[in-house]
Amino acid sequence: MDKNSNAYTFIFAIAMVIVVGVALSFTATQLKPLQDENVRQEKMQNILSTFVGEKINVEGEEKELTRDVASEVYGEFISEEISLDNKGNVKTDVDAFKVNLAKELSKPNDERTYPLYVANYGGDKFYIVPLRGSGLWGPIWGYIALKDDVNTVKGVVFDHAGETAGLGAEITTDWFMERFNDEVIYDANGELIGVAVVKGYSGGTDKTDNAVDAISGATITGDGVSDMIQNILKNYEPYFKELKKSDKVAIR
Repeated sequence: MDKNSNAYTFIFAIAMVIVVGVALSFTATQLKPLQDENVRQEKMQNILSTFVGEKINVEGEEKELTRDVASEVYGEFISEEISLDNKGNVKTDVDAFKVNLAKELSKPNDERTYPLYVANYGGDKFYIVPLRGSGLWGPIWGYIALKDDVNTVKGVVFDHAGETAGLGAEITTDWFMERFNDEVIYDANGELIGVAVVKGYSGGTDKTDNAVDAISGATITGDGVSDMIQNILKNYEPYFKELKKSDKVAIR
């Protein structure tokens, strides 16, 4: 065949597409187990970091909470993984850790599963809730750990898909996430309203006003964080109420 002909060019292009496609498919297949393991470890790391921070005490030794360490000690500190329906009932046939909250939120509310993680660390109990919402440019997500009164925030972890660097992307910084420490999600009337990110906040160090200071220039992302916390936690309220009735949580 004439290498200068259009037919040869066309056939060569098709062959190259097939070869490259097969190579990419093979590579993706080979890497998928590694990618899945990285996702699993990162999830464990995020869950643990909500109540331990960047370092974790393991048998008296302080260790950096890397993915590898998180994978090793996760089962030691997470005592329960619970799957709930929208009425607070436990779904015993669903593995909470495998629940993809993004997919669940696309379902009708009465068909959703809400994961909840219970941790014991340093003699204290914590309830960790996964979060999912919308920022300015795409999804935002994270985890929030509540102390044993299921009201006071121990810590949070936030992440995003494409928020603006230096603005909305600052939700992942320690200085912003630390603002949520010791805030409460219920107001003085006992209504679950979460923790709002407020522009021009003037509450100082008040931890009972359900609000933290916003990031300058990132109003929409901040509103997304506020909505995400309130909207997701509302789905856990039936379960929290039952916990309080059963005296399994500390009332403060």
